[in-house]
Amino acid sequence: MTETTQTQPPQPTPHDPYAAYKQRSPEFRLAADALRGLRQDLFHDAFAYRPLPRMSVDGPLTRRLPPRIREYTAWTPHAVVLAAGLLAATIAASAAEEQGDIGSLISALLAVCPVLLVLLRPVGAFWFSVAAAPVAAVFGNSWDDWPWRAGSFAGHLIVLTVVAVRTRPRTAAWMWVLTGVYGIGAETVLGGGHYSSNTGPMMVVSALVFLAVTVWHIRRDAEQEVTAQQTVTAHERSRRTLLEERTTIARELHDVVAHHMSVVAIQAEAAPYRVENPPPELERAFVTIRENAVAALTELRRVLGVVRAEDYEAPDAPQPTLADLDALLANVRDAGLAVDKTVTGAVRELPQGVELSAYRIVQEALSNTLRHAPGAGARVEIGYVLGGLGLRIVNDPPPAPALVKPSPGAGHGITGMRERVSMLNGEMTAGATDAGGYEVTVFLPVPVVSEGDA
Repeated sequence: MTETTQTQPPQPTPHDPYAAYKQRSPEFRLAADALRGLRQDLFHDAFAYRPLPRMSVDGPLTRRLPPRIREYTAWTPHAVVLAAGLLAATIAASAAEEQGDIGSLISALLAVCPVLLVLLRPVGAFWFSVAAAPVAAVFGNSWDDWPWRAGSFAGHLIVLTVVAVRTRPRTAAWMWVLTGVYGIGAETVLGGGHYSSNTGPMMVVSALVFLAVTVWHIRRDAEQEVTAQQTVTAHERSRRTLLEERTTIARELHDVVAHHMSVVAIQAEAAPYRVENPPPELERAFVTIRENAVAALTELRRVLGVVRAEDYEAPDAPQPTLADLDALLANVRDAGLAVDKTVTGAVRELPQGVELSAYRIVQEALSNTLRHAPGAGARVEIGYVLGGLGLRIVNDPPPAPALVKPSPGAGHGITGMRERVSMLNGEMTAGATDAGGYEVTVFLPVPVVSEGDA
């Protein structure tokens, strides 16, 4: 006996509320999404309290205003809306003059109230304007303008413009559609073809307004996106420059520390041979020193070796120190920079890391002077004090500031100097002088070594 199995169509999951919706045609889903958007934009919380925000006063023009005037400038959007509302009220009152003072007053209020409401409840102001249009028609002096009287026409356009600026383009599109629906319905039901209709002009003018506002929205969003991208790019560039500078410093420190550790290992190995009949304890001590030095050197190369690029080659010449500063000054003098050097305090040999960083700081400061203040003089002051080394590099203002062109450099020299100073737990200040030049002041601490520890 053979059993027949019938294939059942897939049933929607009982717990999926959108299962029936997913089985509909694309046209049905599109219409449903459109109606859902209409309900969300114009019906859901239509009269929610959304006050018009104040204008930013950080622009290039408002930033130059006095603080008191700048405070009032922030209310410029509100003042513009109020002025537009008074204009709509004036138009409405003038069009209803033949209806007497009461008719003019009511027409003016029906025109200005939606405009004032748009400052607090923008979507509710749109519905108020649509509802006020037929009421205002009763106080008109003729049936020449239907269904929008002069005041209602102006007030509704103002409301549409402000709401379109404050909301997204989809909401403005729905308002434009509903405005057309109201106009066509009023013509069909009450006009009967006997009156002059101004729904067409209303739709054309409002469409032009919405087009201009949409272009403004697109331009503003594009500017904000570009600004955000520029901010991210500048942050990434600064971070990359910082990492590159730290990599360079780590390479130089690797060379300095590796050199000293190698010297320690060699001297520890050769020391027993310089003493006749050294005791076994001394030989074991030197062996331990050499083994620790070699182990430290191996670990240092393993950890710090990752900062070396594959094509990086260690310099053949020793790293520069403050003793090589005169050659650097002679080089910049040949480039056209008049620079003087002043040394105070007792000149002494400093740790190689401090000597190298001090040399690089002076070199970068003088390079910045050549780029940013061509033709200006500079002074380099070096002070040997008890607790460390002081540096001061200051340049005069350029003789022709108007002729100074932008620097072709990357503009990250100050960042590199700060990294070197921070690495040595020093202090640094950099900024413009009162005379119009630029000054870099650095203090690099050096631990004091007593004679007993030497």
